[in-house]
Amino acid sequence: MSDRPLQLMLIDDDPVFRLGLRFWLNQFADLTVIAESDNGVDALEQLQSQVAISASDPATTPAIALHEQLKLVILSLSLGQHDPRQMQGLSLCEAIRQRYSQLPVLLLSSLDEPLIAAAAQQAGASGFCLKSVNTTTLNQTIRQVTTGQFDWQKLTPTRAVITTVDSEVTPLVRDVSPIPPAQLTAAPSALTLLRHNLRVQGLQQIDAAIADLTEQLRNLDLSLLNRAVLAGRYRELRASRWLVQRLLATPDLTTPPTPEQPASQVIPSHPESALTQTTPGTPLLNTVIDQHRLQALLFDRALSNIQTNLNNQTGIPLEIDILREDKKRELFYLVLRKFEELLNELRYSQVQPEQLIEKRSPILLNLWQDVTTDFIGKYYTITQREQAIEVVPNLLQAADSVQTEILEKIPLVSSLLEHLLFHTPLLINGTPYSAGNPESLARAEALLDHLLIQVANGVMQPLLNQFPNVEKIKQDFYDRQLMSSRDIERFRNNLSWRYRLARIVVEPTDIFESQYHLFVFQGSGIKQIQIYAPRTQELEELSGLRLLVTVALETRDAIAPRLRSAISVVGSGLVYVLTEVVGRGIGLIGRGVLKGIGYWQEGDRTRRR
Repeated sequence: MSDRPLQLMLIDDDPVFRLGLRFWLNQFADLTVIAESDNGVDALEQLQSQVAISASDPATTPAIALHEQLKLVILSLSLGQHDPRQMQGLSLCEAIRQRYSQLPVLLLSSLDEPLIAAAAQQAGASGFCLKSVNTTTLNQTIRQVTTGQFDWQKLTPTRAVITTVDSEVTPLVRDVSPIPPAQLTAAPSALTLLRHNLRVQGLQQIDAAIADLTEQLRNLDLSLLNRAVLAGRYRELRASRWLVQRLLATPDLTTPPTPEQPASQVIPSHPESALTQTTPGTPLLNTVIDQHRLQALLFDRALSNIQTNLNNQTGIPLEIDILREDKKRELFYLVLRKFEELLNELRYSQVQPEQLIEKRSPILLNLWQDVTTDFIGKYYTITQREQAIEVVPNLLQAADSVQTEILEKIPLVSSLLEHLLFHTPLLINGTPYSAGNPESLARAEALLDHLLIQVANGVMQPLLNQFPNVEKIKQDFYDRQLMSSRDIERFRNNLSWRYRLARIVVEPTDIFESQYHLFVFQGSGIKQIQIYAPRTQELEELSGLRLLVTVALETRDAIAPRLRSAISVVGSGLVYVLTEVVGRGIGLIGRGVLKGIGYWQEGDRTRRR
């Protein structure tokens, strides 16, 4: 038996779930994802290219050639549901099975409906599984499908829906798999179908509301009152879901309801988060853990952070602030994905720890180039002065400035790479912490967050500098509140002043104070933290105005305490003079004036008598 890992392909238009599933699959040594796609047309093209690569024997059929290269396609049933122009999940499954009959297809669905499972079997799927199942079940299902041992009978048997009701009235009803003769009965009534459709639509709306509440409950900045109100609404929705399942149940078409989770347990709103959940409070021992597990822990946490609010809470302008929320999230996903691929390349290239320091700059530059190309689009073209201009080649020409101003200033990249690739302990406040320790995990998470944010800023910087007011770019990428020329120029000026101030004042100050400022995903958005790190060599290399800043800080530190003491003494003396001397003198003068007024009034009364 070959030791070659099972090669898989992922097809899903949800980049979040696809990324999470790939992270989870890569934890297994005998599983590897070699291709992925977000639409049917691209998926079929990739399969055809795999056939061309693997078909070395002209007599080999495409199906057999592809099966030798690719062992399983994991396809989302919801593919294309939000875009009718795209190929739908069931249609793609049928097309794959018709062209490559020996290639197994595992369909994943977010709906626990017997009709869906039956339709999947009818479309030729080799297996069916819910996206929300636990990791053990999903792992078993994948291996059963690849070996042809998936048992459709384990799914609750359903009755075929054979009806002449108009499809516009019951759009959720589809033909399902053949059934044994013993199960052939009359078609369900129109009332049963209506109840079924109402139940499915109601559960979808309730699940969407539950997912929205779950996202809000994950906000660490919620007050106790708001959290209590949201928790109450969450319990109400869970109760409503239970009632809808019971009151609108259709025994002929449904399976027994799955056990409800306790109301106190928050359900992940994104399916991929269910793949790598860990029990809160589980201690992480100060021991070496598996490389893939450490990487999966950090990347899963980063993925979870990216799904939350991405507003800039630092008060410092960042290049990514001009992006729409969806584009900002897409950019972070892409940086995370490319960084994962970079780690795999370094791991397979057998790079040694001492080589990472000298390869640091090329590694970051390659990461930036890959992300820029994929995010903007390799062939993305704009028109200026009646000339077609390819954007990406122009952006890549700014590599030197991006590397100087952003990439080279990302701290501790070599330490992070060594920690992820070789489990080298992280030095935190002068103390080394091994991989798996809570302190090292927290520090690695902060370094990874900062890397993602700064690379994303590097992608946007040349775009803002070279194509700031191109209407097509503004429509495709920019936030609707920052689309006017005035707003864009103000934004660019703020960025320019920020870099000037950072270069002249902030960076020398940080070097002198032996610290780094990191941008991290925290609570309600992007925030800034400080970490200690020795920077003696950088301090010795300072010169010019940057050196004068440190001299001014040192002078202030030397003079300020004594000056404050002197001012305090002078101030105390001045207070004494004003209150005890001048104040008493003014008081005596005022007293004499009052006495004079009194004598005058008394003499005036005497004269009147």
